Amino acid sequence: MKSLNIFFSLTFCIMGIMLTGCKKEDKRQKFPSPSLQVSAITVHQGEVPITYEYAGRVFAFKETAVRARVGGLLLRRHFVEGSWVKQGALLFQIDPTPYEADITRQEALVAQAEVSYNQSVRDAVLADELLQHRVQSKVLRDQAVAHRDTAAAILQQAQATLRTAKLNLEYTKVLAPISGITSQQFVPEGSLIGTDPSSSLLAMITQRNPVYVNFSYTDFEERQIRQLMKDMNIRGERINHLKVRIRFGRGQHYYSKIGTIDFTSSTLDSTTGTRGVRAVVDNSEDVLIPGQFVRVTVIGLKLDKAIVIPEAALLQDRNGTFVYVVHAGAYVEKRSVIVDRQLEDRRWLLAVNRQVHSMSGDTPLLGNSDNQETQSVPAGQEDIGLEDGDIVVTEGHFRINTALEKLPKGQKLKVAITTLDGEDLIFSRKEPGQVESAQ
Repeated sequence: MKSLNIFFSLTFCIMGIMLTGCKKEDKRQKFPSPSLQVSAITVHQGEVPITYEYAGRVFAFKETAVRARVGGLLLRRHFVEGSWVKQGALLFQIDPTPYEADITRQEALVAQAEVSYNQSVRDAVLADELLQHRVQSKVLRDQAVAHRDTAAAILQQAQATLRTAKLNLEYTKVLAPISGITSQQFVPEGSLIGTDPSSSLLAMITQRNPVYVNFSYTDFEERQIRQLMKDMNIRGERINHLKVRIRFGRGQHYYSKIGTIDFTSSTLDSTTGTRGVRAVVDNSEDVLIPGQFVRVTVIGLKLDKAIVIPEAALLQDRNGTFVYVVHAGAYVEKRSVIVDRQLEDRRWLLAVNRQVHSMSGDTPLLGNSDNQETQSVPAGQEDIGLEDGDIVVTEGHFRINTALEKLPKGQKLKVAITTLDGEDLIFSRKEPGQVESAQ
């Protein structure tokens, strides 16, 4: 009887274990493993704004030295240092007394020369009449005429000296040569100044509206910009003058006024190998200060038929840059791409096709020699990795990498796109990765 009880106990235990296994297996069949969920975006070909950024420095539109044109004792200053003055305003007064006395002396010399000249004219007329009546010789007549001409020259010289003396008296009033902001005075009142370069400088005037912003770019970048302008003009987007935008400090603050490039050097700097560029910028708010360092961004350029991808979509390994592309069957493909540069909004511009390459041949129109990720498009090749309408993954790369490592060779990895182009999607649990509808 005891043996029969043990037999029934073992039988019930085995049956319990079998039932438990069946329930677990049924649970696995009823609740399949969730699909791999990612976010993605559709890339499109279109017109993309292209910018170039450089370090620049602000320079005054005009900066003029205020110098004394006559020597003498500096009596007084007639302006507030650091204030704005109008062109022609009185800045300094030099002692006019010696120049007033010189004018009096020169006026007397002019009067004396006029008397001598008038007498010589009368003598020449009389000598000519006597010659006609044959009372006087031709030699004496010629001497009288020569004396008249000499007196006329002496009179002209005296008159010119008088004009110089009057100018010197005017120069004792030092006027502002241009409108602008004054500097500190370099010579204090009571000093004896001269007209030589070392002692004639009295102050500086700086015109700060508008201002110049100087920067430089390489000849390669200059060719790129010219090509972009040419292509835009062909498309009917006329662009004759490039515009610039100014940023301060670490680049967080933009200046409100847009500048215009008005000069590009015709030669390369032998030291840096760059071309000097100058932009003129409105400074009516007096924000830009000469000598200030700023960031200059060349704007207004556009590249047609270009493809850009979000920063989150671009990955890199030892073989180069790549993205994950989602195909119609919801499976993922790793695809190499050729990037050109990063744009201002942090997106990446893919290398342009060969239709817009520069005149040099195989060099892309846009490229950044300082960017380690930039690659050249081989001659005769137009494939940059993506086409219009491709769907690239923007979130979920780590999960894809992990799944691909475990995926058997020859099989394709399917994903479920939960967010496409910023919109949430609803997926079927029966067919992971297949889209049923979009909200």
